[in-house]
Amino acid sequence: MKVILINGSPNARGCTYTALQEVEKVLNAENINTEIIQVGNKDIRGCIGCRQCKKIGKCIFDDYVNDVAAKFTECDGIVIGSPVYFASANGTLVSFIDRLFYSSQCDKTMKVGAAVVSARRGGCSATFDELNKYFTISSMPVVSSQYWNSVHGYTPEDVRKDAEGLQTMRVLGKNMAFLIKSIQLGKEKYGLPEKEKSVHTHFIR
Repeated sequence: MKVILINGSPNARGCTYTALQEVEKVLNAENINTEIIQVGNKDIRGCIGCRQCKKIGKCIFDDYVNDVAAKFTECDGIVIGSPVYFASANGTLVSFIDRLFYSSQCDKTMKVGAAVVSARRGGCSATFDELNKYFTISSMPVVSSQYWNSVHGYTPEDVRKDAEGLQTMRVLGKNMAFLIKSIQLGKEKYGLPEKEKSVHTHFIR
């Protein structure tokens, strides 16, 4: 079992990384393999809606998104971490996960997802809600904790003093490990839920 943790901060060892690391420690203690993937400092353009990925099986822009898509296909869970920018997720991260979720051809059903956000002060809830929508449109169970998955601080040292925030990360790790293991048992016994053929409508028809 494996979880990939996406660091959407341009700072590879900053506040968001500090929070993700706390989750990672618990997952490793639960015998779940992990990898923290740095994307916040990459040059990643946004989706252009060309839909070529549906024909060729990957994004037409052959960059880091396609590299991570292979890891996304194989993993059992994903944690997406972002700093708060104007009460939203980092723009580079949004471009990355827009393309990752849209272009990756794997069945995301019952892959486990969690969002983690960091802020000096405000905007955590809005960013948290924004990130969770990627999971809820993909048939992915969302992992919760004892509080919304956020930490506060201007520096990693500040985050390490956020006792409640770090505890929230640890509980998140434990809940994620439990859910991944439980889903694995369920898949072995019952398989994945039966799928209906997708129906796509709009407000005219």
